Amino acid sequence: MRIVFKALIALVAVASAAPAFAQEMIVTGQRRAADNYGGYSGGVVAASRPIVVLKRTADYVVQTVHVTGDTREAEKRMADLNATLRNAIGQADKSGVELAIGDYVVIPLTLTNYQALNYVSDGRPDTSQTTILVKVKLVPGMTMNAATAQIAKFVAAVSAVGRSSLTVTGDPTLSVVNPDQYRGQIIDLIAADAAVSAGKFGPGYGVAVSGLDRPVEWARGGLLEVFLYLPAAYTVKRD
Repeated sequence: MRIVFKALIALVAVASAAPAFAQEMIVTGQRRAADNYGGYSGGVVAASRPIVVLKRTADYVVQTVHVTGDTREAEKRMADLNATLRNAIGQADKSGVELAIGDYVVIPLTLTNYQALNYVSDGRPDTSQTTILVKVKLVPGMTMNAATAQIAKFVAAVSAVGRSSLTVTGDPTLSVVNPDQYRGQIIDLIAADAAVSAGKFGPGYGVAVSGLDRPVEWARGGLLEVFLYLPAAYTVKRD
């Protein structure tokens, strides 16, 4: 039995020579678009997920938090909001959480970049609001309830300045760091599944595999788990 993996050989060679791409990605109903190599989808992509996937625990639980100020004077409102954000950044380590921004790619929120946040009105007059992410690193044995409780405790501990406030909003989601680091494990799973399938047809059969050159994609796989996979397909064929 022979498995045709010419594309795999070339891919592994390239991957071993390339530097690690260690971005952290949000895992929600959205996923990396199958036809978009250079970026990420702006909405839910209705696409099928292959059967062969790597299921693993996510790296972080991520919660969206609104930071809002409604002081009438705009200059004082922004001063209060910035002071509240500085307090949040200072409180994060003490509370065992990390702060970030981003819709898909997660970027750490620090004292260097917090003043660049984008503010919008929440529908009320003289109100400014921005959104940050509060993350808890998942460790063995941690539950979703424990992670969200830790986030809630952090939000309550932040000293809000003036008429500013922090509010947890929406359901928690997950993030995974550098999904492409799992490419080798995913390919191993595909190879094993392909070998079993070809073997069922008897001697002289192998498989032709396609899609191994595509980026790793992801989807939520459970309360704390994610599915990582390649949009690969194989065909059983006679050698």
